[in-house]
Amino acid sequence: MKIIMKKVTFLGLAMLLGVSIAQAQTPMSESVQEKSMDYNKWSINANVGLLTASGPYISGHSDYLSDLTYGLGVRYMFNDKVGLMVDGAFAKVESDEHSAFDFSTKYSRVGLQGVVNLGSVLNFNTFTNRLGLLAHAGAGATFLSYDDGALADNEKAVHLILGFTPQFRVSDRVSLFLDVAMQGNLKQDITMDGMQYTRGSSTHGFDGMVTTLSAGISVYLGGNQYHADWAAAGKANELDNRVTNTENKLDEIEDKMADDDRDGIPNYLDEEPNTINGVAVDAKGRAVDTDGNGIPDEIDKSLQKKYITKSEFENNYQGGDVNSVKAMANSGLISVFFKFDSTQPEDHSYAAINKIVLYMKSNEGSTAKLTGYADQIGNKNYNMQLSKKRAKYVYDVLVASGISEDRLSYEGGGMDSSVNKDSSNARKLVRRVVFEIK
Repeated sequence: MKIIMKKVTFLGLAMLLGVSIAQAQTPMSESVQEKSMDYNKWSINANVGLLTASGPYISGHSDYLSDLTYGLGVRYMFNDKVGLMVDGAFAKVESDEHSAFDFSTKYSRVGLQGVVNLGSVLNFNTFTNRLGLLAHAGAGATFLSYDDGALADNEKAVHLILGFTPQFRVSDRVSLFLDVAMQGNLKQDITMDGMQYTRGSSTHGFDGMVTTLSAGISVYLGGNQYHADWAAAGKANELDNRVTNTENKLDEIEDKMADDDRDGIPNYLDEEPNTINGVAVDAKGRAVDTDGNGIPDEIDKSLQKKYITKSEFENNYQGGDVNSVKAMANSGLISVFFKFDSTQPEDHSYAAINKIVLYMKSNEGSTAKLTGYADQIGNKNYNMQLSKKRAKYVYDVLVASGISEDRLSYEGGGMDSSVNKDSSNARKLVRRVVFEIK
């Protein structure tokens, strides 16, 4: 049985170490070498826990984990899957209630182990970037120091060790871990209590067995962001960040390419973001106004073709007597009518605006109050804002036509309920701006 157990143990250790060494010595492709430079490879590990030495004893001993143990190690990862670790541990194995006499044996070990990052091998990064798992196995030297009266003061033995280390990543520089390890001693000639030779008292094929359960901390060294333990998770994070950054850039481009006034110039280049629909604009989104009178050329030309000039106005009103315009405006005969749910006047209404412009230019002491209205479709608050915007639109045209701002005022009158709400034609008459000239 002892021979079989030793062979099985040696075979398992040989396989683990063989994989580590083979991976370490296999030449890497250029792309893999470049990737290996993206993460840190060195770490320092410290741990504390409980130990039980299962035997052999002459006096009896509990199998419970009862003796404190302390460990320290340095690990180097060849890549994100395999590496090597030099570590050591120290403990005192002491008598307990099952022992026939008191004893205290100092136990220490040092060794070299191969390490396999099972978290990377098993692709833990597909479901977590915080949890990991290492497997380690190797060989080393064990040192025992016995009490006075033992068969020897000190003893050296060879050990094989196998363990598993669940990890929790706290940050890119620190992780916490648990470790469970089983150690089998070979060439241990004296029992753990130091009172008898081990001839014929092997435990599971070994001359001595030690089991430890500990918790510890790993500190990662190096100038890169991630350590090899978490390289796969780090690459996944970088990919997620790149995707997020790309999406943000696309959203930013989409926002910049928006064209609220539909003049063909994106908002981020548009210096006049509220251009009237249908007018020509320059490369900066400004309405083309060749004569500089504040009215876009398309509207200017339309006014010149369709509506009266100042001379025509004077001729039609008894040789320049324009007082009738004031009377007509104040009585509501001159109004500016608007399209449904819009601040855009009906084309024919620019004639009314033109009359007001000509009158106020001919009467420089005159002032005008503009009041906008909306029909009864929609809620009260919305229509109040719409009526005010309509008055503001006419106000802007008058100012752009050369009428001083201090001669003008405007307000919203809200809904005009003087016509039948169900008549679409009647509602056209109340979507308007009226004038009060003084």
